[in-house]
Amino acid sequence: MVSPLLDDRPAARLLAPPVPSRRTRLLALPEVRWAALSAVAFLLAFPLDLAGAPGWVWGPLYAVCYAAGGWEPGWAGLVALKGRRLDVDLLMVVAAIGAAAIGQFLDGGLLIVIFAVSGALEALATRRTADSVRGLLDLAPATAVRLRGADGDDEEVVGPEELRVGDLVLVRPGERLPVDGTVVDGVSEVDQATITGEPLPVNKEPGDEVFAGTLNGTGALRVRVDKDASESVIARIVEMVEEASETKAPTQLFIEKIEQRYSVGVVVATLALFAVPLALGADFTRTLLRAMTFMIVASPCAVVLATMPPLLSAIANAGRHGVLVKSAVVMERLGDVTRVALDKTGTLTEGAPRVAEVRVRGDGGGGGLGEDEVLALAAAAEYPSEHPLARAVVALAKERGLPVRAAEDFSSVPGRGVRAVVGGRDVRVGSPLALLGGGAASVVGAVGAVGAVGAVGEVERSGRTAVVVLVDGVPAGVLGVEDRVRVGAGEAVAALGRLTGSAPVLLTGDNERAAEQLAGGVGITEVRAGLLPQDKVAAVREWEAAGEKVLVVGDGVNDAPALAAAHSGIAMGRAGSDLALETADAVVVRDELATVPAVVALSRRARRLVVQNLVIASVCIGVLVIWDLAGHLPLPLGVAGHEGSTVLVGLNGLRLLREAAWRGAVRDA
Repeated sequence: MVSPLLDDRPAARLLAPPVPSRRTRLLALPEVRWAALSAVAFLLAFPLDLAGAPGWVWGPLYAVCYAAGGWEPGWAGLVALKGRRLDVDLLMVVAAIGAAAIGQFLDGGLLIVIFAVSGALEALATRRTADSVRGLLDLAPATAVRLRGADGDDEEVVGPEELRVGDLVLVRPGERLPVDGTVVDGVSEVDQATITGEPLPVNKEPGDEVFAGTLNGTGALRVRVDKDASESVIARIVEMVEEASETKAPTQLFIEKIEQRYSVGVVVATLALFAVPLALGADFTRTLLRAMTFMIVASPCAVVLATMPPLLSAIANAGRHGVLVKSAVVMERLGDVTRVALDKTGTLTEGAPRVAEVRVRGDGGGGGLGEDEVLALAAAAEYPSEHPLARAVVALAKERGLPVRAAEDFSSVPGRGVRAVVGGRDVRVGSPLALLGGGAASVVGAVGAVGAVGAVGEVERSGRTAVVVLVDGVPAGVLGVEDRVRVGAGEAVAALGRLTGSAPVLLTGDNERAAEQLAGGVGITEVRAGLLPQDKVAAVREWEAAGEKVLVVGDGVNDAPALAAAHSGIAMGRAGSDLALETADAVVVRDELATVPAVVALSRRARRLVVQNLVIASVCIGVLVIWDLAGHLPLPLGVAGHEGSTVLVGLNGLRLLREAAWRGAVRDA
């Protein structure tokens, strides 16, 4: 029986191909198919060989086992050798062929099968890591209902990639949203857990932002497309994590550098273990088996696999929870952080400030402009800017029904303000220090009778941010802007302090009174206020020079230089500027500061797993090598021990893919 909800959906969605089963997805991997064929051939040949069947019966089966399981690593090893690199895969294949050459078909076949199965498990681990993130794309529906016509009554079923910014789409109850956009009509609850991690559906009404891949509730929504499908939050998560998967952490690069020299050493030692005893009259078969066993157990397969699985698993897990880590290098470095510097607006606060008051000159100066005139000019000048304060000024002007005229010759200086020509008048909007040089004292003298201690002083004493408006070079008014502290900001600050061992610092371009008032509310004791972008960079470099590894968390254009200069930088992504998002090492998609300490804790978990893996790999190699040199290690047992440690290391790294790993990181924070 088909539900009425499905009947309302576009027919194209009902005709979508079925999702492949897990078994089908596994067999789609060539490594799995070859390993399976090799294992089947070995399991058929093994009992026939033991039963004493003729060689022409079990010989071809062993040949299939060797060819199926060994051709791919053997070819890869030859390609690497051609590039003057010695691949451990080639060592395994050579050892198996050597065993077969002296009649040890069973031992060589066992080596090939275990090695092939190990490679298949590694491929599965890599696919699982990729699928955990790439699967987010499956959350976005294959089709969307675009509304056309003057009244939006004509429906057209299209692919999300065909939608353009400004289009209207209809999202019916129970459907997933196809785009990132803004609700223009309708009220509903939307489950955003896949993007923001919020446990409960969020009520959406006109003006609210929605994301592709989130699940609509019981109401119908009309949504205006704000971003192309390729620029949606889901697409950015997938793109960034895939790019991160192609990078290698410093630990991995160091291991690979050592691996080449180590592998050459293994080959030299193997030849010595074979040639020296043979020259002294030792048995040929026994000596060759012992040398091949040494080459197998001494190969650094598990060491090579120790680093990347934990880091890539951590990246994928963070991506599922709305934190985009751009590379394995970043994931490793986040665990090193010893000091955190936080921006104020948009980071510790919600980034949606509002203009709480407008003060104008009361002495007839400034052209005699009234509140609405000053606000309208300021809004026109700020309209092209993406700064949260600019949006607050424009929002109040529109709320009052004031016209926002087009500005000419717009320019913006991060940390200082904006300048534009509006209706032939030169309008500047920015901080008192930047526009008036002397701060509040200058405004007191210039503004005149706006209060006993001056407009700026009164605004700042109330804990608000003062924004000065100059018209034709003359102070015309002061805007008082306030912002709400993010929910959970205090807990996040405390968690970062516990993780790093030092209290976070507030770096802001805002005035000192407003900064200290906010800092006191969230538990920050060290405040550096009134900073320009270069001042933030100077503070970061000062700490770095003292041996600190600084993490900067910010969202605005004025934070970008500090994000770039720091050991690590995290941008608040939902309201963050494009420059900050491009500059930062990681991006928090969700508006929750608590994810910052969580991802730092996850990085430290990943590093602990890397260390565990290196210890496991080193101990296994050491024990097996000593056993082979000091006694007699059977080849099958050496193969099982070597490949078993490789599989164990790989699976250990994949533990960070689990949901429990993220919850554990949150607890650690």
